[in-house]
Amino acid sequence: MERCRMVFSGSGGQGVITAAIILAEAAVLHENLVAVQSQSYGPEARGGATRSDVIIAESPIHFPKVLQPNVLVCLTQQAYANYFSILRPGGLFITDSRYVKLGKKVDARQVELPMYDTVMEKIGRPIVFNICMLGAVIGLTKLVRPESIIKVLETQIPKSFLDMNRQALDLGLKLTEGLGN
Repeated sequence: MERCRMVFSGSGGQGVITAAIILAEAAVLHENLVAVQSQSYGPEARGGATRSDVIIAESPIHFPKVLQPNVLVCLTQQAYANYFSILRPGGLFITDSRYVKLGKKVDARQVELPMYDTVMEKIGRPIVFNICMLGAVIGLTKLVRPESIIKVLETQIPKSFLDMNRQALDLGLKLTEGLGN
């Protein structure tokens, strides 16, 4: 496996950091991989800019910050404006079609998915938007198995929310079916 450097970006309250933590834990605890996760966010708790870096590899990671991600996820227009230029040429660029309108072309595979709208239509609770995004990311990258994400969720969230999170993960995976990786 090649070292995968990812940036998840959006706004506070979207669960970007939580999704990154879940992915990193799944890689380390259930896939025998090495991972680091770091985050930064604006002074506002909700609505401010949020970014979380995740690096997953099979060998030691010596620098935890992502300078040029292979995978960039933008869940807001502001995140897109801030980060589209750092994507590694030939990388994977994932956006939510409701919140991000693409302008400039990047030298990357661009995948626009209706993640938020799908969650609202099928589940009706925006709280699992981030887990749908996580499903899309692992559906496109195959970095970890969906079961590994579920195992982490089982330890992180109340049992009453587990089924809803499973559904959201499945929705993200289904949105990527047929898109290949």
